[in-house]
Amino acid sequence: MKKTTLLFASLLLTATITYAQSVGIKADGSAPDNSAMLDVSSSNKGLLIPRMTQAQIGAIASPADGLMAYNTDDGKFYLYVASAAIWKEINYGSATITPTLFVCGGTLSINHAAGEVAPVTKTVNYGTVTNIPGETSKCWITSNLGADHQATAVSDATEPSAGWYWQFNRKQGYKHDDVTLTPNTTWIYPISENSDWIPANDPCALELGSGWRIPTSTELTNVDASGNWTSWTGPWNSSLKMHAAGYLYSDGSLVDRGSYGYYWSSSQYSATLGWYLFFNSGNSSMNLYNKAYGFSLRCLRD
Repeated sequence: MKKTTLLFASLLLTATITYAQSVGIKADGSAPDNSAMLDVSSSNKGLLIPRMTQAQIGAIASPADGLMAYNTDDGKFYLYVASAAIWKEINYGSATITPTLFVCGGTLSINHAAGEVAPVTKTVNYGTVTNIPGETSKCWITSNLGADHQATAVSDATEPSAGWYWQFNRKQGYKHDDVTLTPNTTWIYPISENSDWIPANDPCALELGSGWRIPTSTELTNVDASGNWTSWTGPWNSSLKMHAAGYLYSDGSLVDRGSYGYYWSSSQYSATLGWYLFFNSGNSSMNLYNKAYGFSLRCLRD
């Protein structure tokens, strides 16, 4: 048996090596488990496998059966199956873990993967902010869920700034580029159900991680009132930088982008109506609208 010292990320680890048997990389210097060829243990670090684009993974020459790589394009792991001569996606479960080291005020980097929530695949860096009047203890993202970046003006009518749209209590988000709705599926209309937005359908939690959620009508009311918002100047001049992203009509068509802001709360009023924050150049208030319409989401966490 031979012991050697390896330096990993400025942390000195003792690696116990038994040739032709087991390799251990362990902070406590203990021997590797006899059943493992490689035994890695740590209380504050993870295992990082190669990260590549989809094109780079596909270009690997003669991949070995069982070869694994992380796809930076869609945020998923892939395994090469030689018998099928194809890379297969390793499916994720529904459980999520939000890093405990997150500090509000920093950047939240999210890999959105197209599916039952996100309409397209992309990576977004969300700004975060706290101390918003009316809800000072909460942490908010500073752009709409699904937006490439924060809007450039309250009347910004571009799709990258608008982000995605959701019908009330539905997981599926929709992108609209002024011409095409994505996914271009049959629009759900009408919606009639006696329920608030349930946690299992909350796109904020599903896309950003555990702890994130859609604000309640009370929270949006408090922010609107405490900020003394009387027009779109209020939400835009606040640290939230909320802008007029428009909405999707009862048939999924795009309306009012650059002119009006519509932001769902998680609270219903009735089986067909939900509470939302509305603003334009001359008004800002909480209102009721048809649950089948697609509005923007601005996520928060406690």
